[in-house]
Amino acid sequence: MAEVERHPFEPFLPSGAKVLMLGSFPPQPKRWSMHFYYPNFSNDMWRILGLIYFSDKNHFVDVEHKSFHLDSLIRFLEERGIALYDTATVVRRLQDNASDKFLEVVTPTDLDGLLHQLPHCQAVVTTGEKATDTLCAKYQVEKPKVGHSSPFLFADKPLRLYRMPSSSRAYPLALEKKAAAYAAMFSELGLL
Repeated sequence: MAEVERHPFEPFLPSGAKVLMLGSFPPQPKRWSMHFYYPNFSNDMWRILGLIYFSDKNHFVDVEHKSFHLDSLIRFLEERGIALYDTATVVRRLQDNASDKFLEVVTPTDLDGLLHQLPHCQAVVTTGEKATDTLCAKYQVEKPKVGHSSPFLFADKPLRLYRMPSSSRAYPLALEKKAAAYAAMFSELGLL
């Protein structure tokens, strides 16, 4: 039986956040290039945002150290109102990799608790299949196609669930096409 892993990061919840982005769970620490969300240097999340907001996929990339500019990222996320966490707080890895299909969720995240801390939140964005499935099951949301959204209610407040392409390079879509899907979503939400 694989050991249980607790989530290594606190939820990143800037005041006034309008969007909550949820992955499934961080990769193992041996794959990190920094101590923050989407820490794997080969993950393209921060390149996607660099491309969308600065027309430069390397805007947040520290090429020399094969890492990311964490201070710039945090400032950017706070300014834009983007919160981050994951849909699981305790998992077991059934294989020695970061693939969602080999993650067993032991303890799901208290999504209600997160959303109660984000009174200005307009949308929840999932960045992978497992995160999408978890959220859809929790709130009885119709599962949107990748790059689309579905409405749902949370505490009588209308929200939207956006299902975005995974930023993992294992997801077979070019960086520019992933960025175009995220740009359309941020534009729809008035964040671009």
